Amino acid sequence: MIDRRVFLHSAFATAALASAGFPASALAQAALKLGAPADFSWDGLRRQAQESARRPYSPPPRPSAEILNQIDYDAHGKIRFKPDLALWAHGPSEYPVTFFHLGRYFQKPVRMHVVEGGQAREIVYDSAYFDMPSDSPAHGLPPNSGFAGFRFQEARSGQLDWRKNDWVAFLGASYFRAIGELYQYGLSARGVAVDVAVFNESEEFPDFTHIYFETPRPGSDTVTVFALLDGASISGAFRFVMRRAAGVTMDIDKNLFLREDISRLGIAPLTSMYWFSEKAKPTAIDWRPEVHDSDGLAMWTGAGERIWRPLNNPPRIITSAFTDQNPRGFGLLQRDRSFDHYLDGVYYDRRPSLWVEPQGEWGQGSIQLVEIPTDDEIHDNIVAMWVPAQPARAGDEFSFRYRMYWWADEPFPTPLARCVATRLGNGGQAGTVRPRGWRKFMVEFKGKPLEQLPSGVIPEPVLTASRGEFHNIQTEAVPNDVPGHWRTQFDLAATGTDPVELRCFLRSGDSVLTESWLYQYHPTG
Repeated sequence: MIDRRVFLHSAFATAALASAGFPASALAQAALKLGAPADFSWDGLRRQAQESARRPYSPPPRPSAEILNQIDYDAHGKIRFKPDLALWAHGPSEYPVTFFHLGRYFQKPVRMHVVEGGQAREIVYDSAYFDMPSDSPAHGLPPNSGFAGFRFQEARSGQLDWRKNDWVAFLGASYFRAIGELYQYGLSARGVAVDVAVFNESEEFPDFTHIYFETPRPGSDTVTVFALLDGASISGAFRFVMRRAAGVTMDIDKNLFLREDISRLGIAPLTSMYWFSEKAKPTAIDWRPEVHDSDGLAMWTGAGERIWRPLNNPPRIITSAFTDQNPRGFGLLQRDRSFDHYLDGVYYDRRPSLWVEPQGEWGQGSIQLVEIPTDDEIHDNIVAMWVPAQPARAGDEFSFRYRMYWWADEPFPTPLARCVATRLGNGGQAGTVRPRGWRKFMVEFKGKPLEQLPSGVIPEPVLTASRGEFHNIQTEAVPNDVPGHWRTQFDLAATGTDPVELRCFLRSGDSVLTESWLYQYHPTG
C-alpha cells in the first residue's frame, strides 16, 4: 500500500493521476494547497493597480515581527523549500518554481498565485513545504503567513540538477536578478526606483505584493509572471516574459500609477556593487586586486554614440545625469573577465552584465548613475536608471516596455574599439620631481579599427575636461604584441575638490576609432 503523501510527491504521480482521470493541469499543483479560483487577466491587473493608486496607501498585513526577527541570517539559511513540492515539479513547465521563506530581512509577505484558463488560485503557505530545524522560530508563524519571494529552477530535462540550481529569483521589495551565461548571480534589477539619492528625502521601496504564474503549454521555452506593485507613492502592474537560453532575457511591460509626487522616478533601475579595481585602490584595503559586480556603465545614445563610463567608489554620494532622447540602450557591465584580477572564490569574473533595450520611444530624459561610498563588498552602492524628463506628479500614469539581457556582455557590441582599462597615478615624469596637484590617466582601447590602422599611423586622442589643464599627452601601442591595443596617457592639473568630468576618444583624420570614454575624477584638493 502506497502512502498518499509520498504518492503525490513522487516521480510517478503524474502518470498515476492521469490514468485515474485527473486533468494534466491539476498534476502540477497536486503537492500545494490552493485557494479558491478568481478571475484574472492582464487588463484586470492594470485596472487593479490604477484603482489602488486612487486610494490612500495601506501597507499589507504581516506576521508577528517578534517571530520574524528571530529568523536571522543563520536561521533563515537553514530553511529550505522542498524541491519535490515545487510548482510544476512534474510539469507542464520545464522550469519548476520554489519559494523563499519570510525572515528578519524579508518581513513583507508576497501572495503567490497560479493562473490557468483565466482563473487565479493562491498558493497557500504551509510550513510543511520547507525543511527546517525542529527548533526554528518559523514554526511559530500562523497559517498562510505568505512567502518572501520565489525562484525558477533550471529545466527539468536539462543537464543541471534542477533541484539544486536556479536561474532567476525575486526577493525583497521589487528586486529581482538572474544568472548570466557564466552561471553566476551578481547585480540586481528592480521594478521601479523612487527618490534614489534625493536631498532631504528618504528613498522609497515599493513592494511586489502579489505574484501570478501563468501556466505554460508543455514544451514552452518561456515563463510568464505578472506582478502587482504597491507603495506609499506608487502602484503598478508588471508582466515579465522570461527566457532561459545561454543567458537570460526578460521582456517587461509595466504600467505605473502615482499616488504622490515623486522627485526622481527611476525606470528599469539596475543595482550593483563597485568597491575597488585596478583603476584606483587605497593601499592594503584588501588582499584582492579587484572587488566589484560591475565595472562600468555602457550607453548607446539615441544619436548613436557609444559611451563607456568606468564606475567610482566616490568620497560622497554623487548623481550623474546623461541627457538623451529615445536611448537605444544602457547597462551595467562586467568587462574584466580575468580570474587573476580577482583571485577569490566568489567568481567576480563570472558576474553577469545587464543591458536594457527600450522598446518603442521613451522620449526625453536622462540615464542617471548614482554612486554611493562603500567600505565593503556587502553593500550595493551603484544604481543606474532612466529618469523621464516629464515631472512625476500625483495622478500621472507611465507605461514602459523594454528587454533585459542578463548576458556576459552587451547584446549589441559596438564596431568601434572599446575601452579595456583605466588607470590612475601620480602626474609628471618618472625619475623627476612630481608636480603637486597633477594626476596621470592611462586609458586603454582595443578593437578592429585600431588593428586596421596603416603602419606608422598614430591615432589622435580627443580630450575634453569640465575644468583643469592637460599636460604630457601621449598615445602609443601597448607593448604587448597584441594587435589593435593602444593607450593614451595624459596629466590633469585641477585644483579644489569639485569633480572633473573627462571625455576621451581616439580618431584618425575624420574617422572615429573608439567609443567615448567618460570619467568623473575627484581631486583631493
